[in-house]
Amino acid sequence: MATIEIHTLRAVEALRHAGRAAAATLATVAARLAPGVRADQIDQWVREDTARRGGRPSQLNYHGFPASVCVSRNHVVCHGIPTAKEVLADGDIVNVDVTTELGGYHGDTSATFIVGRSSPEARHVVDVARRCRDAGIAQVRDGARLGDIGAAIEELARKEGCSVVREYGGHGIGRVMHAAPHVSHVGRRGTGPRLRAGMVFTIEPMVNLGGAAVRLLDDGWTVVTEDGSLSAQFEHTVVVTRNGCEILTPEPEVAMAVAL
Repeated sequence: MATIEIHTLRAVEALRHAGRAAAATLATVAARLAPGVRADQIDQWVREDTARRGGRPSQLNYHGFPASVCVSRNHVVCHGIPTAKEVLADGDIVNVDVTTELGGYHGDTSATFIVGRSSPEARHVVDVARRCRDAGIAQVRDGARLGDIGAAIEELARKEGCSVVREYGGHGIGRVMHAAPHVSHVGRRGTGPRLRAGMVFTIEPMVNLGGAAVRLLDDGWTVVTEDGSLSAQFEHTVVVTRNGCEILTPEPEVAMAVAL
């Protein structure tokens, strides 16, 4: 297993700045979402706002990814490529995943937003996904096990009649966007590496209204639910502390309002 980095106080401060920048960009985009907005417009807004904050979109050209942000609508689980053909419609749900490199460090956050009026099913899966993320975060503390996070997420999703995607998970983050550890959103309590103060990683469960199975489209990036059901995701970057954890990508009030 790859070594999990323990970040210095100076590095955590740099990660805090990057995380807050990413969260602010996400909130700026959230305030502009509405029926008729094209996904490529969201990409442009992310590029402009990230640059205005002195950062760089971490996702742009990452392993060939052609955009600065992932925009995943309805049954798209993750890694949706924002194009002009993807147009938000009334009642859609859409995940916007922003990662900002600032000062050599990365901040990663995402949220799922309801566009216009919504169905009870859409509200349910969005609400469950947010609560699953928060349930995972609540497990994070010095001395806990990595498996505690996935177990808490899976337990809540199952209780609410939803499923959790297994193929994709959270990740360590620092001077590189993806590092050890892999953070599974399913698991067993008391298993996996011990968490230590100074570890930094993302928790970003992908929760489906239907089954957990997913498939990758021919573009090599876009992941969709196998059964076509709605999928929602929320993500924070956190640092483990001696007494729990700190969220490095705090949600500005505008993002909270639009997401619900």
